[in-house]
Amino acid sequence: MDSVPVLEEPLKKVLGGNTAKVMAEHLGLHTVGDLLHHYPRRYAERGELTRLSDLPLDEHVTVVAQVADARVLKFNGGRGQRLEVTITDGSGRLQLVFFGKGVHKPRTQLVPGTRGMFAGKVTVFNHKRQLAHPEFKTLGAGSGADAVEAFANQLLPLYPACKQMESWQIQQAVDTVLGPAGSEDAVLAELVDPLPGALREGRGLATLPEALRKIHRPRTKADIGAARDRLKWDEAFVLQVALARRRRAEAQLPAAPRRPVEDGLLTAFDARLPFTLTDGQRRVSEQIFADLATEHPMHRLLQGEVGSGKTLVALRAMLGVVDAGGQAAMLAPTEVLAQQHHRSITEMMGELAEGGMLGGAEQGTKVVLLTGSMGAAARRQALLDLVTGEAGIVIGTHALIEDKVQFHDLGLVVVDEQHRFGVEQRDALRSKGKQPPHLLVMTATPIPRTVAMTVFGDLETSVLDQLPAGRSPIASHVVPAKDKPHFLARAWERVREEVAGGHQAYVVCPRIGDEEDEAKAAKQKKSGEEGAEAAEAEKRPPLAVLDIAEQLAKGPLADLRVEVLHGRMQPEAKDEVMRRFAAGAVDVLVATTVIEVGVNVPNATAMVIMDADRFGVSQLHQLRGRVGRGSAPGLCLLVTEMPEASPARTRLGAVAATLDGFELSRIDLEQRREGDVLGQAQSGARSSLRVLAVIDDEEVIAAAREEATALVTADPELTGYPELRTALDALLDEEREEFLDKG
Repeated sequence: MDSVPVLEEPLKKVLGGNTAKVMAEHLGLHTVGDLLHHYPRRYAERGELTRLSDLPLDEHVTVVAQVADARVLKFNGGRGQRLEVTITDGSGRLQLVFFGKGVHKPRTQLVPGTRGMFAGKVTVFNHKRQLAHPEFKTLGAGSGADAVEAFANQLLPLYPACKQMESWQIQQAVDTVLGPAGSEDAVLAELVDPLPGALREGRGLATLPEALRKIHRPRTKADIGAARDRLKWDEAFVLQVALARRRRAEAQLPAAPRRPVEDGLLTAFDARLPFTLTDGQRRVSEQIFADLATEHPMHRLLQGEVGSGKTLVALRAMLGVVDAGGQAAMLAPTEVLAQQHHRSITEMMGELAEGGMLGGAEQGTKVVLLTGSMGAAARRQALLDLVTGEAGIVIGTHALIEDKVQFHDLGLVVVDEQHRFGVEQRDALRSKGKQPPHLLVMTATPIPRTVAMTVFGDLETSVLDQLPAGRSPIASHVVPAKDKPHFLARAWERVREEVAGGHQAYVVCPRIGDEEDEAKAAKQKKSGEEGAEAAEAEKRPPLAVLDIAEQLAKGPLADLRVEVLHGRMQPEAKDEVMRRFAAGAVDVLVATTVIEVGVNVPNATAMVIMDADRFGVSQLHQLRGRVGRGSAPGLCLLVTEMPEASPARTRLGAVAATLDGFELSRIDLEQRREGDVLGQAQSGARSSLRVLAVIDDEEVIAAAREEATALVTADPELTGYPELRTALDALLDEEREEFLDKG
């Protein structure tokens, strides 16, 4: 973040080659500056002094006691060793244990008769209370109450660490860099402070050297609070300045205004709609048409609840652009979704989608599909229709981005499910216009306001939070298959009941189950996953589409028409299955998450999600949105084998408890702890956000946005803020610069 020599000094020079190598490879830390901006995740408190007779279980304690005895025990055929130390303070006895490499230091220092302070978490092993690998400090004859008090009440920083480098090793490295307590300023004084002085003083924020000293070496909890307040502002403000400059630059670009003509294609389309638009759809459409009428490109994010009618709003915008003589392109993340959009849009438009064809409407246009797997003849025709302008609307996958694809006059790009596209791909499509086309980004996962301000800070936001009339409620329930197997049996009965009532059902599995899939699963298992929950889940492979479909067809759903759908099927086969399902020729579709977005079959009323704990909150909400799309009530059953007390079950309980996507996106974010708000998928770069939590820090983000906008308006080139420019250059390393530039 800084251009000052001390901070740019490689860690190799300060800490030695081995430590620096591990920090670079596993933590992404290369310089002194990187290390100083690697903040503690939390702080352990050693706590007040406790008598050995009063030790509470599972709590961090500090005790002052004397070593009664110490012995080294061998295990694992003599290859491993364990040090057991017994301490006493007159009120009771306690065992300390040290293993492996951690044996050497205590073995030499904790000899019988030594008095010391010991801090750690109290656990029980073989019916005895113990501290495993406690921190300790021996006390000499002259050590008074002050030394004991200072040790007991110290706040211990716990850093984001890795298997190869533990938190205490990172703390040692920070101490090496900062030098002895009280001498930190020699290093910290050289920091470049990105916050303008007036802003810092006006908001009562600490200086940057003070904040870094307090975050790494706090004396009190107030120190930590002051440091975090300041460092949050650094992150929020620098990012918002980058976004404010981006918005300003976009506002300067030229674009062709696209105003719909009276009594044109849009009017004809609205007239054939069998329902009226919701107030929300009308309001958002007005915002979009106002943007399209300007001489600068629209950059708008359209987000809304699952099933709120975003596609209809986007289609009306596309028709308005065609009316104005331009073309519109919709970019979808998968072939299944591109085909689904093409099918639903041509159905909604009817003869209006057959411009120039026999039986097509007079003011109609051609709607073409372009995907990578199309036959050569169909592809040639689609490309011709685009370059001549015969096709006003094209729906496609990444195939749209290829160099061969030429447009007559591209006026609007609609990107569906924005988070699945790299920015380079969006940019490549936008560059196909004679002038920058207008851009509408749709996301089907509702995003909390602060995330929209942070991740999509260069886009104006429109929100559809109202469901169209006629949408049915969806009942959601968790099915604990392991604890209560009869619940799962009942789930299949419910599916049969829905089919008997003339409806259809989805069964979703996390895996396909073909050979390629098996090899991938084996490889993942070999590489191993961390965490108790992952370990629990890894005891058996995720349930697979091909296996479950076979079991259901032979067992609980025998005599029903069961078919499969997954991403590795041939495109024609996928399309055929979806057509048959939409036509009601399939009762139960066993699928992977290819049905997650855009799939619209109003007659499908039930969904059973197998291994539901293996999906994220937002993904479950997306999947659930495929049912309840007609007039009959929807049912979503979340099947899991995870135990009741696990975080996974809590997550599923939250999904079952609410249909509010905005609330669920909040829960999802809190559980994932959104350290990487810029998004690995978006920029491929390490996150710049370390203390800013976009869920909890709404006020900071909103205030930073306001301050940043005012500053950039007054001084777009930041000529009066060289330190801020330096910080921006560091934030906008090459990849992230591209991310923002291609917004």
